[in-house]
Amino acid sequence: TPSRCRLSSFNRRAIDFGPRAGLPFPNLPTVLSMIPAIRVSGVSKRFGPTLALDDVNLEIPRGEFFGLLGPNGAGKTTLISALAGLVRPDAGRLEVMGFGVHTDYRQARRQLGVVPQELVFDPFFSVRETLRIQSGYFGIRDNEAWIDEILENLDLMPKADANMRTLSGGMKRRVLVAQALVHRPPVIVLDEPTAGVDVELRQTLWRFIRRLNADGHTIVLTTHYLEEAESFCTRIAMLKQGRIVALDSTRNLLRRFSAHALRFRLARGVLPAGLAERANEEAGLWSVEFDRFDEVETLLAVLRDAGCILEDLEIGKPDLEEVFVRVMNPAEAL
Repeated sequence: TPSRCRLSSFNRRAIDFGPRAGLPFPNLPTVLSMIPAIRVSGVSKRFGPTLALDDVNLEIPRGEFFGLLGPNGAGKTTLISALAGLVRPDAGRLEVMGFGVHTDYRQARRQLGVVPQELVFDPFFSVRETLRIQSGYFGIRDNEAWIDEILENLDLMPKADANMRTLSGGMKRRVLVAQALVHRPPVIVLDEPTAGVDVELRQTLWRFIRRLNADGHTIVLTTHYLEEAESFCTRIAMLKQGRIVALDSTRNLLRRFSAHALRFRLARGVLPAGLAERANEEAGLWSVEFDRFDEVETLLAVLRDAGCILEDLEIGKPDLEEVFVRVMNPAEAL
């Protein structure tokens, strides 16, 4: 479609900008592509007695869909604020697309679009006026075609001329996403983008974000909806008390910290002692973890031989919520 062509051509300019800029070295685009989208080196930040970030080291390659998870107060928003130049770290260095956040602020800021967690808006302007003003912050003129494309993809076109005060909370959050995209940044940070958003708005947002990622944008997501991180993120870092306590691909995290489980409810009978030792029970629902699916037949045979009659049965897959609990509270997970 025409809109997709415009988006694709933008990404070629944003990510493979070497040849179009007339760079004199033919292999320079390859070198540039090796520079990570985000590099965090030894970053620490203290607010009074509170150590918000403690020697954080992280690299996010270009084009990755990356998850940054952690409980409240773990340091996620502080790290995002540091990347955006809103917080100056006490130690360490941050780079966006190879530009130092503090040594080359203008270029670093142009590479980054941040969707904040809080609903912040100017009540005196319409949606379209808000996006025009945001374009002006980056010195961009004649940006109407891109603004229209954003409005269309986020289903904001019917509200384009509505005052920001009249929008629902979900619509205001869409406008925050639009503001983060209006200067066409190659790196997009989403801080709780679907908080308070209904199902329809959430699906629309994720379709657009996944499209941007498929076209080469780097996406960094923080969310408490762990099923979103599990579905979209190829790699995840977990923060706890300002430190990264887990960093791996989503698949490897699920394999290392979670397991399949046979869950069942007994209509009659008593769980055999050998099986009861490895089972967990909650509100009458028993759960037995297993590594290989051929173990299921053996487990069911043990129940059958003990005279147990099953009322309900299901096989649970590994999920990120279980991984999160085990990483954050290893003692409780034992």
